[in-house]
Amino acid sequence: MANVITHSLLTDYDTNLFKAGKYFNAYEKLGSHIIEVDGQWGTYFAVWAPNAEKVAVMGNFNQWNRTSHPLNARWDQSGIWEGFVPGIGRGELYKYAVLAKDGRALEKGDPFALFWEIPPNTASIVWDFDYDWQDEQWLKTRKDLNGLDKPYAVYECHIGSWRKKAGGAESLSYREMGEEMVAYVKEMGFTHIEFMPVTEHPYFPSWGYQITGYFAPTSRFGLPEDFMYLVDRFHQEGIGVILDWVPSHFPNDAHGLADFDGTHLYDHADPRQGFHPDWKSCIFNYGRNEVRSFLISNALFWLKYYHIDGLRVDAVASMLYLDYSREEGQWIPNKHGGNENLEAISFLKEFNSTVYKEYPDTITIAEESTSWTGVSRPTYTGGLGFGQKWMMGWMHDTLDYFKKDPIHRQYHHNEITFSLVYAFTENFMLPLSHDEVVHGKGSIISRMPGDDWQRFANLRLLYGYMYTHPGTNLLFMGCEFGQTSEWSLEKGLPWELLEHKPHKGVQDWLKTLNHFYRETGALYEKQFADDGFEWIDLGDHKNSVLSFIRKGKNEADQLVVICNFTPVVRDNYKVGVPEKGTYQEVLNSNKTDFGGSGDHIDLKVKTKTETWHGRPQCLELSLPPLSIVVLKKTKTTRRKKVTAAPKKK
Repeated sequence: MANVITHSLLTDYDTNLFKAGKYFNAYEKLGSHIIEVDGQWGTYFAVWAPNAEKVAVMGNFNQWNRTSHPLNARWDQSGIWEGFVPGIGRGELYKYAVLAKDGRALEKGDPFALFWEIPPNTASIVWDFDYDWQDEQWLKTRKDLNGLDKPYAVYECHIGSWRKKAGGAESLSYREMGEEMVAYVKEMGFTHIEFMPVTEHPYFPSWGYQITGYFAPTSRFGLPEDFMYLVDRFHQEGIGVILDWVPSHFPNDAHGLADFDGTHLYDHADPRQGFHPDWKSCIFNYGRNEVRSFLISNALFWLKYYHIDGLRVDAVASMLYLDYSREEGQWIPNKHGGNENLEAISFLKEFNSTVYKEYPDTITIAEESTSWTGVSRPTYTGGLGFGQKWMMGWMHDTLDYFKKDPIHRQYHHNEITFSLVYAFTENFMLPLSHDEVVHGKGSIISRMPGDDWQRFANLRLLYGYMYTHPGTNLLFMGCEFGQTSEWSLEKGLPWELLEHKPHKGVQDWLKTLNHFYRETGALYEKQFADDGFEWIDLGDHKNSVLSFIRKGKNEADQLVVICNFTPVVRDNYKVGVPEKGTYQEVLNSNKTDFGGSGDHIDLKVKTKTETWHGRPQCLELSLPPLSIVVLKKTKTTRRKKVTAAPKKK
């Protein structure tokens, strides 16, 4: 009996689509698939390696013999090698033995593998999914929960360092996270969780951004079905799951995509195009159709098989610009002489349009740090087609402002107001992400000035300002309780800090903010529209006070937001308001429950008929120090006129 039986799952139509860059379900036939052929069960293998001299399958089943199980090159010049090996089933280790034309013997993992060995081992594993999903209700209603006029309070998480066990030596498994993490995120009131890359990666300190297994969750924490269970549990509790997706670069590990068939197959040969100077990794060749088929198939794979609700696309700026992080002479201009990567732009547009066509109730989010126009605008208007974009300018300006001593903030007032100049040019998400708590930056709270009371008050004020600013919200794990040290992969989060009242107060404040945000249409229904925001006074730099109005679809539910960025109580402070009546405090970061002083809280103020800030009515109140206060006009109820019953004669 032959070691390899000639057999093909691929049709000519499939390979023509693949070569045209339009084969967006390539995972269904490329890779390894357990099937029955002529009454024999085994595994069909198919791998793209057009420049290889020979390709064979090697593994435990043949004692890692490089030549005993050769694959056949397809006749259609697709560059795909394929064959059926009887007797191989679920759990079998394998690699592709690739003989390059220059004589080098390469050993490659399967680009489409569904499962990999636990690093540092590098073999792929034959797998098929066996999981019974229980999230039908979530998927049925997702279109009503995931829209641009819905709340997004996102908890960004590194899956291996959220919580440690065994004295800090081990990470939780996917199954354990399905109990502990899901319960915590639900209690905290977040609407979504965003996982930093969970795809298989050889080097743990890369945070998952140097990927070798694009179609597999890392085996460090369990089986593929265990990660499905984690996603499923989030969905059962009404929480969306967003994955970091990395189509910008890949590592040059020997078993990965680099030099796959002895040539620069997935990347560019010229280092001015194919090597990323920041991450010392390879850049995908977006002009190669088969690479586009691979990447877009990968995006759709996670949405289909893992029920993922959104993809946050990493390092989009590095994809858009040919001269990103490069000096003159280190990059090649496009055909028009410009620095735009035309092939990457085309790829991103096709990626977004395809995702929204196939899964219109999901979301794509760009990490894009430049002033590129139309990142979150539809492709038919010339945009890139993302649903949202990280507002990196807001993040930088806001953190720069908050780290200044309050006595100096009056001279930097424009830093805290500037974001509203461009807030509605994109669908912005406000990120306080993992990037802000690493590489010597310290924690968020470590940047807050003053004594301990002021630092925690500043942090609560920062989060309150963030949640009332137009846009959606993202917060990295640990920031919700004021982690004092930089994030550490090895140690996990310092949960013991919650034994101290100031940290517990910050956590309770964040929980309150999340629930208030989710329940308050004025904060999300028009979060990307300029008619959902109105300044009351942006110019009070001497007092370092901001005041503005947030509006939803119901005009009667608008909020008055006042931020005092100094530790000075502002007595008899006047704020112009749109309507006459009584305004009731609905949020105040100075409450003792949150670690505040408890002064000037539970405000209930009647308007005065006095023109202020260009409005006919105003409120006069005392602003608590380093605090945010949110007020809402109370609804007046008309008393019914009671008519006395006639007296009986």
